[in-house]
Amino acid sequence: MSFDLFPAIDLRGGRCVRLLQGDYDREVRYDANPVEVAHTFAEAGTRWIHVVDLDAARTGEPQPQNQAVIRSIVAAVGDAGVRVQVGGGVRSRESAEALYDAGVARCVVGTAAIENPDLVAELAAASSGVAVGLDVRGSEVATRGWKRRSGVSLPKALARLAGSGAQAVIVTQISHDGMGGGSDLAGLREVLDAPQRPPAMSVIASGGVGCLADIADLRDLRSANGHSLAGAIVGKALHDGAISPVAAVVVARGSAVHDEPASGTQP
Repeated sequence: MSFDLFPAIDLRGGRCVRLLQGDYDREVRYDANPVEVAHTFAEAGTRWIHVVDLDAARTGEPQPQNQAVIRSIVAAVGDAGVRVQVGGGVRSRESAEALYDAGVARCVVGTAAIENPDLVAELAAASSGVAVGLDVRGSEVATRGWKRRSGVSLPKALARLAGSGAQAVIVTQISHDGMGGGSDLAGLREVLDAPQRPPAMSVIASGGVGCLADIADLRDLRSANGHSLAGAIVGKALHDGAISPVAAVVVARGSAVHDEPASGTQP
C-alpha cells in the first residue's frame, strides 16, 4: 500500500488556523492566503490536500466564507491532479453534495458517523468518495468539533461502520494534535489490527507530526499483523515552517530522513 502525505488547511472565518488539542480558545492564526498555501502544497508534489471547515465542525452549518475558499482551493489545484478531501460539519447528504459539486474528491464524515452512521453508507452507495473521521480522547470518540463526549469507544465505532463502504478512517488522537511531539503509534497499531476494521477501509493518521522523522515513523509503521497506514495528515509543522512541503512529500514517498533546519516561514 502506498503512503500519502495529506497537507492540512484548517479554515476558520476564511483564514488558515490551527487549534492546539482541538481547543477553539487555543487558536494559532496564519497570515497566508489558504488558496496560495494549497498551491504551494500542489507544487511540492502532494497528491492530496486535507481541508477542515472548523466553523462547520462546531456548529454543523456550512460557513459561506469557508465554502468559497474550498471552491477556490479545488480550482487552484485541480489542474495539477491534486485531490481535495474536506471535513467539518458534513452531517447531511445535502452538505456532502454541496462539497462534491464544488469538486471535492472525498468528504470526511465525523460527528454524523457516530450520530447517523447510515449517512456514511448512503454516500458510499452513491459512489461518492467518503472517509470517516474518528477523533478520540484516550479511546473515546469526541464529536461536535471535539467538544462533546460521545460515550462510544473507538473499537465500537469501527464495528458500527464496518459495512458502511467508507474508503478510509482518519484517526486523530486529540491529545497529540497540534503539539508536534509525535503521533500515537501504539494506538494506531491497535486500529490497524482491530478486528472490527474491514481490510478495505484504509487508515490515515492525524495529529502530532512535528518533524520529518515523525512522518517517516508513520510511513514505516507496521502493526503486529503486518498492516500499514495509507497516509498521514500534517498541518501545524508545515504552516510553522518546521518542515517544508517538498521535504515532507519526499519522505512520505520513501526517502531517508535528513535533518532540515526550520525555516520559520509559512508555506
